[in-house]
Amino acid sequence: MSLGDALAIAMAGLRVNQATMSLVSSNVANAETPGYVRKTVNQSAVNAGETGTSVKVVGVDRQLDDYILAQLRTETSGGAYASLRSDFLKQLQGLFGDPNSTGTLENSYNGLTTALQALATSPDSTSARIAVLNAAQAISSNLNSTSNGIQTLRAGCETGIADAVTTANNLMQQIANINTHIQTNPLGGTSTDAATSAMLDQRDQAINQLSQLMDIRVVTNGANQVTVFTGSGVQLVGMEAAKLTFNAQGTVSPTTMWNPNTAISDLGSIRVGYANGSSSDLTSSLKSGKLAAYVELRDKTLVQAQTQLDQFAASLSSALSDKTTAGTAVTSGTQAGFNLDLSSMKTGNTVNISYTDTLTGAQHTVTVVRVDDPSVLPLPQNATADPNDYAVGIDFSGLSGSVVSQLNAALNSRNLQFSGTAPNITVLNNAGFSTITAASVTSTETSLTGGTASVPLFNDNGAAYTGAINGYGSQMTGYAQRISVNADLIKDNSRLVVYSTSPLTAAGDTTRPDFLVKQLNTSKYLYSAKTGIGSDAAPYKGTLLSYLQQFVSQQGSNAAAAQQLSEGQNVVLNTLQQKFSTSSGVNMDEEMAHLLSLQNAYAANARVMSTINQMYQSLMQAI
Repeated sequence: MSLGDALAIAMAGLRVNQATMSLVSSNVANAETPGYVRKTVNQSAVNAGETGTSVKVVGVDRQLDDYILAQLRTETSGGAYASLRSDFLKQLQGLFGDPNSTGTLENSYNGLTTALQALATSPDSTSARIAVLNAAQAISSNLNSTSNGIQTLRAGCETGIADAVTTANNLMQQIANINTHIQTNPLGGTSTDAATSAMLDQRDQAINQLSQLMDIRVVTNGANQVTVFTGSGVQLVGMEAAKLTFNAQGTVSPTTMWNPNTAISDLGSIRVGYANGSSSDLTSSLKSGKLAAYVELRDKTLVQAQTQLDQFAASLSSALSDKTTAGTAVTSGTQAGFNLDLSSMKTGNTVNISYTDTLTGAQHTVTVVRVDDPSVLPLPQNATADPNDYAVGIDFSGLSGSVVSQLNAALNSRNLQFSGTAPNITVLNNAGFSTITAASVTSTETSLTGGTASVPLFNDNGAAYTGAINGYGSQMTGYAQRISVNADLIKDNSRLVVYSTSPLTAAGDTTRPDFLVKQLNTSKYLYSAKTGIGSDAAPYKGTLLSYLQQFVSQQGSNAAAAQQLSEGQNVVLNTLQQKFSTSSGVNMDEEMAHLLSLQNAYAANARVMSTINQMYQSLMQAI
C-alpha cells in the first residue's frame, strides 16, 4: 500500500467520523424534541488503491420501528376519542347533577311532591298553593336549563368538528408537500440524506397529529412516500392532499338533527373532496379520533340525553293533565261494544280498545292516535311506548275522509267495526270472532275548571302539551326546553284545588291535590326505548321518580365508564410511547458512549495521518 493510499484512507475515515459526530451531536441536541427519531450514519466500504479499503457515508438511517409506530397511531386515535368523550360525559353528568345534592332534577321533583302533599293536607292555605307553584317553576326551570346545557354541548361538538377539519386539512397538506419534496432514493431501503431525514420526522409528526383527529391507515412505498387512508379506506393524502369540508350550522336545538341527505340535514356533514371534483361523506364512517367522538356525541349520546329529559317532561305534564273517559257499553243485535265521545280529543290524544280474539283467546290492544297532519301517516308501531298494542294514526283534519271510514279501513281486519259520526262513534265486535272488553278515550284537560281532577299544571310555552305528531316531528322533542308553568294557574292559584265552578268545588276539597300526589308518587307509566332505558320489546315501566333516577344513574354510570376507558387507553398509549421512545428515541448514555468511540477513531485516523506525514518528511530528508 502506498503512502498516498494510506493517507486517502485516513482522510476518508476522518470525514466519516466527522459526519457521524455531527449526527450524534444532532441526536443529543434533539433528545427532547417531539417527533425526533434517532439517526445513524450508513457507511459503505470502498476500494482505495490496489490493496487498501476505505469507507464513505452513503446516507442517514432513521432508527424507526414501523410496527410500533403503526400501533402507536392506532392507540393515539383511540385515546383521543376516549378522552374527548370522557370530558363531554363528565360535563353532561354535571348538568344532571349529583342525586344527593341540591338544585338537581331529583331534588326539584321531590320538592314538588312535598309541596303537593302539603296542599292536600291544607287545601285552603294560600301559602301552600304558592309553594306548589314555586316548586313547579323550580322543576320546569331545571328542565329548561339542563336542556339548554345539552344543546350547548352539542353546539360545542359542531364547533369542535369545524376546528378539527381545519387542522386536518393543514396536516394533510403538510404531508403532501413533504411527499412531493422527497426524491426516490437510488440505494433503496430507508437510507436518506440528513435533510430528507428531518423532513420524514416532520411528516411522521404530522401523521401522528392527524391520527388524533381520525382513524387512519398509512402505506409507505419504496421511495419513502406515504399514502394516507381513513380506517374505512377513503384516501386522504398521496402526492396531493384531499380537502375536508364541513358546513357548520350556527344554531343547535333539540329539533336540529343530522341526516346523510344534506338537503334536509340540520347539522353539518364532514365531506372529503378531490381535485377532480368528486367527493364523499365521511360523517358516519369515522370510527375513532376526535372527529368520530364529536359526531357520536352530537348525533347520538347528547340526543339521547335530550330525549330522556323530554320524555320525563312529557310524562310529567301528561300525568297531571290527561284524563281517561271510559266508553258506554252498547249492543247491536249479536254485536256488543262501546259508544265513545271523541269531542275532547286533541291531536296526539288516543282511543284505547281492548278485545279478545274468540278463536285463539288472545288478548289484543289497539291504540288509535289522533293526527291532524296526514303527511305523517301511517304511524310506525313505536309511535306508542306499549310494545303490545297495535298503533293506528287517524287523520281528524278531514283530508283523508271521515274518521269512521278510516277506522273501518284500518281495523276491520282485526274484527272491529265502527259506526256513527265523529265525535260520537260506536265500536262493535265482529260477532263470533272477537269480544271487546274495554274502550276509552284519553284526552288532555286544558281547562282549569273542567270538572275533573286533572289539571294542566305545565304547558308548552303557553300551549297545551298533547303529544302531537306532525310533519315537523313529535311535540315531545325539545319539550324539556320549552316546558313552563301554566300562566293561568299563577294568576289564580285557587284552581289548584277548585276543579269545577258548576257546581262549585266545596271548600277544603282535596280531590285535585290527592289526584296530583297519586299521579306523581304511585302511578306508573311506560317510557320510550329511545331514551336508552328499556327496549322496544320490554320498555321501562315505573313511577316518574323511578324513571328520573334511572336515567340520572345511567348518565353517572356512562361518565364513570368513559373515564375508566380513557384512563385505560392512556395506560396503553403511554406504554407504546415508551416502547417507541426506547426503539426510536435518543438514549443519552448510548450517544455519549458512541461519541467516545468516535473520538478514539478520530484520534486513530489523525495518528495515521501524523505518521504518514513523518514518513514523508523522512523520505524528503533522505533525498
